[in-house]
Amino acid sequence: MTRKWKIRVYILNAFAKTKRGGNPAGVMLDADRLAETSMQKTAARISLSETAFVQKSAAADFKIRFFTPAAEVELCGHATIAVFSLLFGLRRIEAGKNSQETKAGVLGVEVQKDGTVFMEQTLPFFENAIDPGEVAGSLGIGLNSLAPDLPVQIVSTGLRDIIVPIISLRDLLSIKPDFDKIADISKEHGVVGYHAFSLETKHKSTAHCRNLAPLYGIPEEAATGTSSGALACYLFKHGKITKEQAQRLVFEQGYGMRRPSEIFVSLDIENKNVTGVHVGGKATTAKEKILSLWDADFIY
Repeated sequence: MTRKWKIRVYILNAFAKTKRGGNPAGVMLDADRLAETSMQKTAARISLSETAFVQKSAAADFKIRFFTPAAEVELCGHATIAVFSLLFGLRRIEAGKNSQETKAGVLGVEVQKDGTVFMEQTLPFFENAIDPGEVAGSLGIGLNSLAPDLPVQIVSTGLRDIIVPIISLRDLLSIKPDFDKIADISKEHGVVGYHAFSLETKHKSTAHCRNLAPLYGIPEEAATGTSSGALACYLFKHGKITKEQAQRLVFEQGYGMRRPSEIFVSLDIENKNVTGVHVGGKATTAKEKILSLWDADFIY
């Protein structure tokens, strides 16, 4: 006889600037026996941009697997913040340094006493600039809306994104994305999606950002930690921030979605090279969902 099991998935708003802000992520604890196909099915049922599954690890304090509704990804910033905020809130960990095993490698995570979580990301990898006209067209804007002194470029600190520099906040907020074109371009270049930004901001932040990843079933995200790390490195590389400024960067996101978000980034820099990338923020617990799974969903 097939048995039915109940599982609990926590929903947390990561990088929240206000009570209703932040990017919601699902977190399932003690997911060691859950089959990979069932993780994907669960993420699709939760239907958030990412759901994280926490497992035991021989290489780190925890092993974390991240799934969008459509596919597994190597790393997710806001879901990492959600995981360690939850573990801290449930008193499974104390303030201090931890580590997570991900498909992007083993990365450090530090929980501060006030509950702010900072995650380590991989060192930046920069690729050649890509055709700005193609990207601008997929956003419904002209080439004159793109910053002339900055490239449209693929950058990764764990996940590959196309960084898109838009001159004005007004143009950034009024883009008209063609999600099919963006998905096609993302697939062609092997990236997760676009991270568009303007140095004009609402709250004197470093940049105002929008993240589009329709290839992975995410039209737009309210807060994107991995992309914020990549953007910080991009801005330093292209001379838009100084070494001193790079120690404390603030990125705002999610305002057009009515989910105000705030992402902190700190870069370690030696001899004009980035030697460390740290992305942080807070998460608030929103709710819990109870789902039913069957014996076939588990590994015995």
